[in-house]
Amino acid sequence: MEPYFLGIDIGTQGARVALIDVTGNLLAKNEVDFPLDKNSREEQSPLHWWEACLGSLQKLVKDVKGELDVDKIVAISVTSTSGTVIPLDSSNEPLHNALMYSDQRAKDAAKICISAAKEHDDERYTSFGTSSGLAKILWFTEEYPDKTKKINKWAHAADFITGKLSGTWGVTDYTNAFKSGYDVLNYEWPSFLFDKLGLKPSWFPEVVASGEVVGQLDHGVAELLGLSPAIKVTAGITDGCASQIASGAMKPGNWNTTIGTTMVIKGVTKEEIKDPLGRLYCHRHPSGFWMPGGASNTGADWVTNEFSDNLIELNQNAASLIPSNLLAYPLRQKGERFPFVAENARGFEPEGRSKLERFVANMEGVAYVERYAYEMIEDLSGEPVNGVFTAGGGSNSDVWLRIRANVMNKPIYRMKHVSGAVGAAILAASKTYFDSITESANAMTQIDVQVNPSQDLTESYELGYRRFLETLMEKGYIPKEKKYA
Repeated sequence: MEPYFLGIDIGTQGARVALIDVTGNLLAKNEVDFPLDKNSREEQSPLHWWEACLGSLQKLVKDVKGELDVDKIVAISVTSTSGTVIPLDSSNEPLHNALMYSDQRAKDAAKICISAAKEHDDERYTSFGTSSGLAKILWFTEEYPDKTKKINKWAHAADFITGKLSGTWGVTDYTNAFKSGYDVLNYEWPSFLFDKLGLKPSWFPEVVASGEVVGQLDHGVAELLGLSPAIKVTAGITDGCASQIASGAMKPGNWNTTIGTTMVIKGVTKEEIKDPLGRLYCHRHPSGFWMPGGASNTGADWVTNEFSDNLIELNQNAASLIPSNLLAYPLRQKGERFPFVAENARGFEPEGRSKLERFVANMEGVAYVERYAYEMIEDLSGEPVNGVFTAGGGSNSDVWLRIRANVMNKPIYRMKHVSGAVGAAILAASKTYFDSITESANAMTQIDVQVNPSQDLTESYELGYRRFLETLMEKGYIPKEKKYA
């Protein structure tokens, strides 16, 4: 009897669930939207998340009953936003709404966290910006002293849903704990959290590897859903890491590029990457490897905003125009953060060109930025990038995949199912059916498209890439002497 696995993704705008089998076939999915308001970017109700989660699970189970044997569901796991935190009382009820990752009110607290972290360990200093859970925790203690007195534990978004599912509280995983100050090298909550920031050790949860079994489905929840209470509930993972799992990039040398509004790059290395400029951060892989990642301000927002009216036609005609021999950098805001840091960076593109020429040049520009990122990663890590697995709306363009494969001179793989909920389901299988996340990702991800580079295009794009770098150097966005550090 081949088992099934459930994944839950609690996003900013809704709860999504996916049911997959042991080979990665998507058997069912469902989602329920959250009631959002003007304050939803700062705070959301974890209880509303739970209601939406239950609703989506109930609908999924109802849809598959009679067609699938739900008793074959072995395990369930949760993914959610990184940096979102919730103060819980002694009954594990929220003392306050969840402080969302996108909440910008903790700017001053973030500066204090950065200073304390740097003083604690300058060599391994990690920037705890306003999106980090740690900055929000410190901000809350200063803003709400009366509620702070009642805190029993801080939980991350995924932890809260995991606790509701299993009745197991006070446990989190490496990836969620990372932005709350956890030392993923030494596997400990570092002393500066308590000595410098004045936070209480008892507030911080036990930390385990993503995919570790933390309990079984609560009897009441199981009865409500019509599922077996024997279903295992595992420690969760952040949303970006869940998408990386779904992409298949889970062994050393494999990397994932997700091109959505921005371009996010994540991969697996044997050793921790120490980036002196702070462009990369490193999560801890469930198997003990490292999961470095970085996010560019350049992505595919320009496609949505400027070319969506005839996108199908543009993609069809673009194939005949590559390589364009034009230079463009489609940055649509001020400043870049990855793969180079340049506060004064501005986008550019050739003047007096047709819409099709601009479209192609901008696709090539993103590919050049992607190549620079991987060259920087190889330089800092000393480890090769063997293949690029891709996701996001930008990966749906076949001509863009071809451009990127030839610019980087590396194969690109697009998988069939790359949602966070699918990634969570693969995680659920990693230690309940398979021996590791590497094994489950290998078995449960399915290649939809593979694009290999061709010699004629790689040679043409090599020249274009060099011209692109020269332009960035002339503008002062990257250094002329040493590119990557």
